[in-house]
Amino acid sequence: MALIESTEPSGQKNELVLELRNVHKGFEYGGNGKATVDNNHQQVLNGINLKIKKGEFVTVVGPSGCGKSTLLNIISGLDQPDAGAVMINRKSKSKTNGVVVIFQEGALFPWLTVQDNVEFGLKMDGVDHSKRSQVATHFIEMVGLTKFSQSYVYQLSGGMKQRVAIARALAMDPEVLLMDEPFAALDVQTRELMHDELLGIHKTTGKTVIFVTHNINEAIQLGDRVIVLSPRVRNIKREFAIDMPRPRNPDAPELVTIKRQILKEFEEDFRHAK
Repeated sequence: MALIESTEPSGQKNELVLELRNVHKGFEYGGNGKATVDNNHQQVLNGINLKIKKGEFVTVVGPSGCGKSTLLNIISGLDQPDAGAVMINRKSKSKTNGVVVIFQEGALFPWLTVQDNVEFGLKMDGVDHSKRSQVATHFIEMVGLTKFSQSYVYQLSGGMKQRVAIARALAMDPEVLLMDEPFAALDVQTRELMHDELLGIHKTTGKTVIFVTHNINEAIQLGDRVIVLSPRVRNIKREFAIDMPRPRNPDAPELVTIKRQILKEFEEDFRHAK
């Protein structure tokens, strides 16, 4: 098990916003589909404990099959743990409250305009037209798409679509913004631009972000902390705190050292799998 504690002085930045308490998740493959925590070979998450403070940007990495997406699905409420609890602001989390997920494909509605996509969640929550239009306009401006507010999603580039997805998520004012490999399908140049955009939005809004990625460089350039999951221990294997200003140079000696250590953790899991 891994327990991440805050040792910094109290203050808004150190308020606990998300906590996972002894979370287990497993799947019974080839059977009746019932999840189990009794068979280690079928477990994905094995007693994870994790604390995340308000305003933190936490990145999560690990080899395929280590449980990154499962972890995100449990935090979001898209899936339920077999045992343990997920707490938002020290209260047991319902299926939908407090978090919004941004997926790799953005999950946008191509037949709606940018404005209508960003307003969609607010409309479903019963927010009146004037208020939701005002909120959506604000976040569309924040992501730099004001000139495209009446464009349809299918007319936009990949990077622009992800900006729309971010604006729509922020419009819902979540406690925690979950991002599941949101830039994986983008080319290298666009991905780097989106990193800058996201860091600017994080600085402006102060939102708590949990960002899942396969890309170690991406993880160490963005995160205040990098969480390394392991399919072997089915838990958090290592954690790296990165106290460096952003934007960061991936060739900086401190980051090169952290990347080397993360790769070493991956190699141990690969050797074990063989």
